[in-house]
Amino acid sequence: MPRTGQGRGYDTAHGQNRGAGRHGTSSAGTSRGERREGRGTPGSSDRRTQDKLASSHGIPGQGHSGPRMEQGRGPGEMGDSVDGGWRPLLRSDVTRRPQPGGGHRPAGRDGHGRGQDERDAGGQRQRGADPGQQDAPLYAALDLGTNNCRLLIAQPTRPGQFRVVDAFSRIVRLGEGLAATGRLSDEAMERSVEALRICAGKLRNRQIRMSRLIATEAARAAENGEAFLERVASETGLTLEIINRETEARLAVSGCSSLVGRDTKSVVLFDIGGGSSEIAVIRIGDNRSSRLANHITHWTSLPVGVVTLSERHGGRDVTPERFEAMVVEVAGMLAHFDSPPVEALTGDDPQSGFHLIGTSGTVTTLAGVHLDLPRYDRRRVDGVWLTDDEVSAMQARLLSWDFAARAANPCIGPDRADLVLAGCAILEAIRRRWPSTRMRVADRGLREGLLTDMMADDGAWRRSRRPFRNGRDDGTTTGGAKP
Repeated sequence: MPRTGQGRGYDTAHGQNRGAGRHGTSSAGTSRGERREGRGTPGSSDRRTQDKLASSHGIPGQGHSGPRMEQGRGPGEMGDSVDGGWRPLLRSDVTRRPQPGGGHRPAGRDGHGRGQDERDAGGQRQRGADPGQQDAPLYAALDLGTNNCRLLIAQPTRPGQFRVVDAFSRIVRLGEGLAATGRLSDEAMERSVEALRICAGKLRNRQIRMSRLIATEAARAAENGEAFLERVASETGLTLEIINRETEARLAVSGCSSLVGRDTKSVVLFDIGGGSSEIAVIRIGDNRSSRLANHITHWTSLPVGVVTLSERHGGRDVTPERFEAMVVEVAGMLAHFDSPPVEALTGDDPQSGFHLIGTSGTVTTLAGVHLDLPRYDRRRVDGVWLTDDEVSAMQARLLSWDFAARAANPCIGPDRADLVLAGCAILEAIRRRWPSTRMRVADRGLREGLLTDMMADDGAWRRSRRPFRNGRDDGTTTGGAKP
C-alpha cells in the first residue's frame, strides 16, 4: 500500500520536507525531482489554436485567491472553451518579448489591441477597466499536470484581486501509461511540448513582471521527468520547476480561500488531479490569517488520480463492482492519513459550518451535470453548493451511463468520459472518510494560488492601492458565488 504524506507536511512517500520556496526557490529538504524555476526566454508558436479568455478573479480583501478560469470541457483536441463555448483564436504575428520598462501595453484578447475581457469573480461581465489598471504589471502562472497544461496571465486590481488578460488550457495526458512503465511516453511528451510552445508564445507576446511555471505528479514520479523538462527548456525556452506535494496542497488551498466564509471554522479541501490527489484539513480559530493555507493543520497527497486509477481499473466500461473496487483502493490509502475524525471538526457547535470543498474536473463535472447545463459554464458552477444527496444522485447517474452517453454530455465530452468515474470513486472515498451534509464546488486551483502568492509577495497590491473615484471601484468585485 503506498504511503502518503501527512501531519504537518512531511511526505512519507517521497521523503519531502516542508515547502519548496516560492517563485523559484526551494528548501534544502526538496526531493530529487524538484528544480528551481526560472523565467526563461519563451519560444514562439505560429499555429492557429483555441484560447480561453477568462473572468476577473476576485478575492476578499483579507485573502489571496481566485477562481479557476476553465475546465477545458467538451469535444475536440484542445479541451478549451470560453465559458464552456468554443472559438478559434486569431493570433497576431509573434513579436520579440519587450524588455522590462519598455512601456509595452499588453495586446487585447485577440492579439490586435482590443480591450481586455473584464469580469467579476462570479463570471459577470463588467463595463470596462479603469484605464490606470491596464498599465498594471503582468504575472503569469503555468501548471503542467498529469492530464492538463494550463496557463493564466493576470494583472492586480484592487487589493487581493486580479484580472485575467489571457488564459490557455489543453488536455495533454502527460501521465498516460506512467503507472505501468514508470516513464513518460514519447507521445505524451510530444503533446505536452506542443501545448507548452503555445504557452511560450503567449508569454513572449507579453511583458511579464514575474512568473512561476510548475509541473506536478507526472513529472515528479517519472524516471525521465527531469530529462523531459530539459527538453522543454531546450525546445520552448520555458524552465519549469517540479513542486513537492505539500506545496501543491498549499497552492490548492490558496486558490480557493475566497470560498471559505468568515463564519466557517473547519473545512476539508481536496483537489483530485490526474496523477495525485491532495487533501487539506483546515481549522480556523478566532484570528483568521490573510492566507488560508496558514490554517492547514493536516494534509496528505495520495499517489492516485483520475488517470492512474482509470488505467488500473478501466475507465470506459465501469460496473458498480468495479467502481466499488476503486473506492476501496482509495479508502485504503486514506486509512494511512492520520487526521482528526469528522466529529472533531464539527464538534457540538452547529455554527461551525464544516463542509467539503472540491476543486477538480470531477466535482465541476458533477455540478454541471446536476445543473443540466447545455454546455459547461463556470459562471454557473464556481461556488455552487451541492448537498450530500445531490452528489450521491449525480454519481449514480454517471455510473448508469455507458461511455457513449458520458462522452455525449456537454459537461464531460469524449476527452474525459473515461476519467470521470475514477474521479467519482476518489470523491466517494473522501466523502466516506469525512461525511458532510454539503460540498462547495470550486472552478479554480493551483494557478490562482500561484498568481496571488506572487502578487502578495511582490507587493503588487500595495503599489496599486489608491482611493476609488466618486465612490466607485475599478470594476472588479470580491469573492466567488455566494452560498
